[in-house]
Amino acid sequence: MNEKPPTLTARRKAATQLELARAAARLFTERGPEATTAEEIAAAGGVALRTFYRYFRTKEDAVAPLLTVGAEHWRALLAASDRSVDPLLAIEHAIATALSPSDGEDPGGPDGVHWMRGLLRAGVDDPALMNVWYRVNRESENQLRGVILELAGSSGDDLTARLVAAAATDSIRIAFEAWAETDDPDKGPGSPVERAVHNFRRFSAGLGNG
Repeated sequence: MNEKPPTLTARRKAATQLELARAAARLFTERGPEATTAEEIAAAGGVALRTFYRYFRTKEDAVAPLLTVGAEHWRALLAASDRSVDPLLAIEHAIATALSPSDGEDPGGPDGVHWMRGLLRAGVDDPALMNVWYRVNRESENQLRGVILELAGSSGDDLTARLVAAAATDSIRIAFEAWAETDDPDKGPGSPVERAVHNFRRFSAGLGNG
């Protein structure tokens, strides 16, 4: 069953939320969450404070759309995988593709991975911000389970799908968290993509024997 495309209103709302998320990530990185107000995020995103609170409960919640976009992108890549490929290999490929900048892409652009380091560093002293990070990861893991079950077809089972979804999600989460603690580059050795693929290979070595 094909889903209906989002309405123009829904697309505009999503675009506004993403712009606010980018503004929040930038301000949190530059000043820290404690020194940043919801009013400043709203102003940077070009909306009134009342509009901001229609979309988000707290200032920390504002970064969620930016995190969610990345998670949705890599799940979409996985869902489009060749069904003849082993699901574990398909997941590894989707992680590598999603976290690797495209040719000509500016890693310092609005959706590059550069902002993740500052955001995670800011979250060290802000439990509310880290709660948003963990919540988005948990939501992504739950949605990923369905994609994995579809890829596995008749040979799939829910428990294995849960384990694989957890392994894939945590591979990426831990990669970003470990990378944020360093000054390693966005690309190449020590980058998030290298770390995430390495993590998943370690996890999947055990999962493949299940």
